[in-house]
Amino acid sequence: MWSPAGKVNDIFYYLGFFARTLRGVGYFIRHSKASFRILVMQILFTFVYALGISTLLALAIGGAVNFIGMPFLTMLSQEQLIYMILITIITRELGPLLTAFIVIARSATAIATEIAGMVISHEVEAYISVGADPIEHLAVPRFLGVTISLVLLNIYFSVFGFAGSYIVAYFFNSMSAEHYFSSLLQQLKLIDIALSVVKSIFFGAIISICAVIQGFAVERASTEVPVAGLKAVSQSFAFCIVVNVILSVLYYLALV
Repeated sequence: MWSPAGKVNDIFYYLGFFARTLRGVGYFIRHSKASFRILVMQILFTFVYALGISTLLALAIGGAVNFIGMPFLTMLSQEQLIYMILITIITRELGPLLTAFIVIARSATAIATEIAGMVISHEVEAYISVGADPIEHLAVPRFLGVTISLVLLNIYFSVFGFAGSYIVAYFFNSMSAEHYFSSLLQQLKLIDIALSVVKSIFFGAIISICAVIQGFAVERASTEVPVAGLKAVSQSFAFCIVVNVILSVLYYLALV
């Protein structure tokens, strides 16, 4: 049964688990050479294998913004606003959130079900029996891998989103690359890049922590494994959307 007190306790539990994971990052960097392969494989799966769908989405969205927005702005003699619109949609708002959704769909389920399977098969107990901390050896590399991957994927998305917009501008308006990118860079501010990166870091932390917690939460039944994956996805979506709104509101309040 849903209760506000229970949800508050859950949030504090998640924050405590996040703090414990952060504390384990230092130990992982210094000592966990054996788990370094998990970090590499996580980046490979979350970042490299997601480049195809990210490229397609970025090119499509960048091209659509220019294709739809430029004729309207031309009628108003405000063509220069297209660069601010592109930065707002691709870099600040839609880019970080869309890349987070891609990672949630691919990695949140995978991490939750993988760790849940390890719990069911008593692999986590084996770690504990030999004195290895499951947080440091299982949670931390996935936390780092997802967060690093999401930052890189977000940057990649922005670059190809701008490229998609330029392709449309080139074919329909014969705009030179020098004029397009110089105008774009004049409008792109450091705070826009910083907000995009901060969102990616938050989203990466949220997705990895939700997935790991749900994986560890299973008990003994194999039927709990897919449920853990579904819970990881739903919680990641909800938390990422809430955090995105909060960060965007703080950004616009700071500009006032």
